[in-house]
Amino acid sequence: MPTKNGAIDVKAINEKVREESGFVQRIREQIRRVIVGQQVMIDRLLVGLLANGHVLLEGVPGLAKTMAVTTLSRTLRTKFQRIQFTPDLLPADLIGTLVYNPQSGAFTVKKGPIFANIILADEINRAPAKVQSALLEAMQEKQVTIGDETFELDRPFLVLATQNPIEQEGTYPLPEAQVDRFMLKLKIDYPTKDDERRILDRMAFTDADLDVEPVVTPADVLHAREVVDEIYVDDKVRDYIVDIVLATRTPGQYGLDIANLIEWGASPRATIYLTLAAKARAFLEGRGYVTPQDVKSIGMDVLRHRVIITYEAEAEERTSEDVVKQIFDHIQVP
Repeated sequence: MPTKNGAIDVKAINEKVREESGFVQRIREQIRRVIVGQQVMIDRLLVGLLANGHVLLEGVPGLAKTMAVTTLSRTLRTKFQRIQFTPDLLPADLIGTLVYNPQSGAFTVKKGPIFANIILADEINRAPAKVQSALLEAMQEKQVTIGDETFELDRPFLVLATQNPIEQEGTYPLPEAQVDRFMLKLKIDYPTKDDERRILDRMAFTDADLDVEPVVTPADVLHAREVVDEIYVDDKVRDYIVDIVLATRTPGQYGLDIANLIEWGASPRATIYLTLAAKARAFLEGRGYVTPQDVKSIGMDVLRHRVIITYEAEAEERTSEDVVKQIFDHIQVP
């Protein structure tokens, strides 16, 4: 929000963010009726919603991944579709197909479940690559092509996917091109002892009452995204973001001796997503400006699936998360 002399009025942006972010608390209150703990997962889902970025949740079954996405969708007055990914799923089951009408001799389009605002791609890594490829156009271009026709998807459009760890039987590794289209990849862990007890007290009933009310409209989400775009990012923070991403490609230039651990660094999409996600986190915190802590807080979820490690790193039992953490620890914070 520039002033008359062209300077950025951070104070005015702060006020605007505080005024416009009230609906976030309403969403959180509704989700807490159902979900116990998992605050980081809930916040990251909200970051994806505000920053127009898809989110991938990875964890063993039973950690409320599907329930969290379903509950979030119920707080929004939007069209929601849950798609259960299975090994026999076909691309047409996802995006739709052409149906022949023998009476008229013409083909008509039958749209698939992808035509919704929020898509829950449940156990996404249980379907083969040909199904995953059908998602690529929808996730990147927000459109779907069936036959000779291209259809725009409604806004907002968000894919929130869950997957079981690759080590489990009956799963396929997702194509790198698709994984890169997820703004965030979260690793969901087991709840704490206190949270586990609260889960028992709340959920150990044959018919648990988990009512959630819709409190936000699509217009609210789209308007909030406009406010997120206005959040101020200082040039020093922008340079910090660029340095973090470049350090995944050319670590030697930043004094890091980890080039042997990195097969491929993060793409420019990581730079864009890290900035957008940091802005969305600032919005959730009620601030009109991004701090380096916003970048550090969200950085692992943006980069863990974009840094591809070498066989040598695997032999040393190092992970992409180890590499990303080392980069964040080394790069000087502005």
